[in-house]
Amino acid sequence: MSARTDGAGRSGPYRVLQLHGTFDRGGKEARVIRLMNHWGQKVSSDILIGDPTADGARDDIDPELAVRFLDGPALRGRPTSGMLLALGRLMQRYDLILSFGWGAINGAMAHRLLRRMEQLPPLIHHEDGFAVEEATARNSTRNLYRRVALAGVYALVVPSNRLAHIAQREWHLKAERVHQIPNGIDIAAFAGHPVASAIPGLVADDRLLVGVMADIGQITALRSLIHRLGALRDRLRLVLIGEDAVLEAVRADAVAHGVEDMVPRGLLPAPQDYIGAFDIVALLSGGEQFPLALVEAMAAARPVVATDAGDISAMVAPGNRRFIVPAGDPARLCTALETLAADPELRAQLGELNRQRARQCFDGSVMFQLYDRLYGAAVGSTPVPA
Repeated sequence: MSARTDGAGRSGPYRVLQLHGTFDRGGKEARVIRLMNHWGQKVSSDILIGDPTADGARDDIDPELAVRFLDGPALRGRPTSGMLLALGRLMQRYDLILSFGWGAINGAMAHRLLRRMEQLPPLIHHEDGFAVEEATARNSTRNLYRRVALAGVYALVVPSNRLAHIAQREWHLKAERVHQIPNGIDIAAFAGHPVASAIPGLVADDRLLVGVMADIGQITALRSLIHRLGALRDRLRLVLIGEDAVLEAVRADAVAHGVEDMVPRGLLPAPQDYIGAFDIVALLSGGEQFPLALVEAMAAARPVVATDAGDISAMVAPGNRRFIVPAGDPARLCTALETLAADPELRAQLGELNRQRARQCFDGSVMFQLYDRLYGAAVGSTPVPA
C-alpha cells in the first residue's frame, strides 16, 4: 500500500485495526509482523486481542512502528448485541479492518451486521487453519456462524488450496472473494549454516539432531513418537520447539523412555538462526493448513518428516513427499525418521530439493506483492486486481 492521500485532502498513514483471538508466537503472527515491517510508516496499526494474556508476539514487533494494543472492547465470548455494537463503533475510526481466524469471528459478525448502518470500512478476514477438533470436519454450528459473518467481507485470505475449497464449499463464499496467498519468507535469510550452539541450552554430541515441532493438538502423536524413539536414543536426539504447554505435557514420557536429554525449547523468535542446525525436521501438525515452520525448514535445506495435513504434501519437494505420512500413524512416522537417519546422502539431496522449491514458490517478495494489491484495492490506493 502506498501512503494515503484522498479527495478530502487527508494524508498520512492508513489506520488499520487488527482483530486476533490470540497473538502468541506462531506462523500467523510471524506473517503479520513481517507485513507490518514491510509497510513501515505507511500504516498505523491498532491490535485488539480476544485473550489479552496471549500476546507473546508483541515483543517481536519493531518498536519504531506505530502500533497500539487496545484494552477493549471484548472480542471473545457470546456475541451479545452490546459486544457487536461496541466492536462496530470501534471500527468506525479506521480505513481497513483485518480479522484473523475463529478467535476474531465476532468482529467479522459485527461488521456484517453494522457495516451499512455505521458506514464501516472494508473488512478482510484471514483463515490459516483450525483447532485439531475441526481439522478433519468442521463444527456445524461454527460453520453456520462463519457463513453468516463472512457473507459481508471484502475478501477472505487463505494460504492453502484446501482452505480455499472449504471457504467456497462450506462457507458459500464466491470464488472471486477468496484470495489464496501462500505464506512467504525471506528465503535468503536461511542460507547460512547454523550450528547447534545457536539453540540455547544445547550441547551437541555425535547424534543426529531432530527438530520436532508440534502444536497443542498433537500431544498424543508426540508421545507416541517419543515412545518409539526411545530405541533410537543412541542415534537421534530430539529438540522440541513448541509452546510450553506441549513441552510440559510430554516431559514425563521422555524421561520414562530414556530420551530425557532432549532439549525442550519454547517458540524461538528467529528460526533462521537455528533451524538449519537440525539434521531432520519433524512436523506434527493437525489443523494448520500451510505451516510456516515447514517453509522455514525447506528454506534451510532440511529434509522433512511430517504428518499429512492441509497442503503439506503439496508444499514439499516431490522427492520428500514419501516422508509425509498419515496423521495417527506414529509407526510410519518413526520409520520415516529411521530411513532418513540412516542415509546422509538422501538427507542432503532432499534438503537441497526443498530449498529449491522454497525459492521458487514461497519467497516473501511475492507474498508482499499480493497483499499490497489486495489491501491497497480495499482502501482504494490501487486498482482492484484482475
